[in-house]
Order: sequence, then structure tokens, then C-alpha cells
Amino acid sequence: MVNVSFPGLGIGEFSFNKVAFTIPIGSGVEVRWYGIIITVGIILGLLYASHRAKHEGISFDDLLDITIFTVIFAIIGARLYYVIFSEDTYETFYDVIAIWNGGIAIYGAIIAGALTIVAVCKYKKIKITKALDMAAPAVMIGQIIGRWGNFTNGEAYGYAVKESEFLYFMRMGLSKGSATIQNYVHPTFLYESLWNLVGFLIINALYKKKKFDGQIVLMYATWYGFGRMFIEGLRTDSLPIGIFRVSQIVGFVCFAAGLTLLIVFLEKARRKELSGRAYESVYSKAFAANNNEDTTESTASEKTEEEVEEAVVADEDISDKLKNLFNDETEEKGEE
Repeated sequence: MVNVSFPGLGIGEFSFNKVAFTIPIGSGVEVRWYGIIITVGIILGLLYASHRAKHEGISFDDLLDITIFTVIFAIIGARLYYVIFSEDTYETFYDVIAIWNGGIAIYGAIIAGALTIVAVCKYKKIKITKALDMAAPAVMIGQIIGRWGNFTNGEAYGYAVKESEFLYFMRMGLSKGSATIQNYVHPTFLYESLWNLVGFLIINALYKKKKFDGQIVLMYATWYGFGRMFIEGLRTDSLPIGIFRVSQIVGFVCFAAGLTLLIVFLEKARRKELSGRAYESVYSKAFAANNNEDTTESTASEKTEEEVEEAVVADEDISDKLKNLFNDETEEKGEE
């Protein structure tokens, strides 16, 4: 049993069982709330991705293929990441794959999932950056909901705090045999869930205004990396690497790399947009200049062979004038 209260939010103590129900097979198969909540997160993420897939020109069949492979390898990646960086000892292969005994890490799932999306897209000849943009907010939905699976498991909470400081903290009671250990602690699962919710709302609002393919996934990496970098510092169950915390290091790298790439590609997109406007402006001037020289008009059905030849020459004139005008404007800007 897990006993919890949120005194700072005016929520009194309540208890719940980690096990939702038991399937009567053999000695009984436990189905935990954690698994149910994670599954709900995956389904809702898929529904959101199906909406964005239309925007990115990705078929639903391709989305299903991407999802199936990504979920499978994300679970494997989440477990391997935990096993590699955990201080626990795994003596047999069974110990390594015994995910039902606990021990997975979201960064492992994200890394393995991203690599899987890249591989599937290469095979299916789908633009990778479009698929990653489609998937990033869907992953955030899974994280927003999935963190509540940690709550039902009585895990992923932070350091204990004094009772006088618990305005935004929770009281966690974990049953250990006949004893119950109670502390006021940081509800880090809640912090991360709310952080991802805010990020999702912002990214979702900006999705259709993106300037380049890949912008959404970079925004996700930047946002989540920044938040996780700080939230991880409050947790008591972080995976260590020397004197550092693995997820804090990964979070910092995601934030720094994501922000840098965002700035670089947004600037490139801005320059491309300005060049496009300049080109359109110059073309309009060239077209207008050509029309002033030739006031004779005729329909396509009335054109003789001579008129067709004249039209071809006129097009070439437009092209020449376009080049000249564009060069003139470029020289003027250079002189300024």
C-alpha cells in the first residue's frame, strides 16, 4: 500500500494499492496501475500523432509501423539505460530483462525511440525531421501521464523536507512490512508532469507556425532538457555516473544542443524567407517592365507560330531583366 497526502494543497491522506487487479492465471498475474497508466499515455500519444501525421503528410499505416517498432525498442532502451547506469548487480540475463521487477529510465526510451524512428523512416523513405516533429509532442503526452504511474508505484519522489516547509510538497508513506515510513518530500513526479504539460501546450500552439522541419523536436529537447536538469537534482533515486547524475548531464546536453540548433536553423529560415521575398519583388519588377515594352496581348488559342516565338523571346527577356535587377539591388545594398 502507498499512503499519500498533499497538505500544502489541502489534500488529506489517502491510500491506494499499487496493484489494479489480478488475472487468475497460475498463482495470479498482477496488473499494476503503473502499467495501465503507461499504456493510456501511449494510446493518447498515438491519437495525437495521428492528428499531426496528416499535417506532415505521413499516412496512418506508416504511423502505426513507426509506433509499433518505436514502443518495442523504447522499452528495451529504457531498461538497458537503467541497467548500464544502475549500481545494482545483475548476475544473470534474466536479471537484466526482468523489467517487471522495476528499473527503467525515460531517457533510455527517448534515445532508443528516436533511433528507431530514424531507422524506420529511412526504410520507408519518410522525411525524418517531419516524423520526429510529429512524435515529439506525442512523447510529451506520454510523459505527462506516465509520471503518475510513478506516483501509484510510490517512487520518483524527492528529498525529505521539514514539516514547516511543506507548502508545495507531499507526505509520502511507504509500507515496509509492518512499519510505515512517512516523510514530507518533493513530489518530483508532479513537478515533471506539470513541466511537460506547460511545454506541450506551448509547443502545440506553435506547431503550425514552425519555420523548418525539425523545429518541434528541437523545442521539445530544449524544454524537457532544461526542466529535467533541475528536477533531477531533487530526486533521491537518480542514476549516478561518478559524482554526477546521469539524467542531469543528459538534460544539460539536450538543452544546450537543442537551443544552439534552434538559433542556427531559425536564423537560416529567416534569411531564406527574406531572400524569397526579395526574389518575388525583383521578379514582379522585371515582369512589369517587360509588359510595359510589349502591350500586345493575345490568347493561347489565337497565337500563331510567330507569336509563340515572340512569347519565348519575351520570357527570355524577363529572365535577363530579372537577373539584372537582382544584381542591381544586390550592388545597392552592398554600397549602403
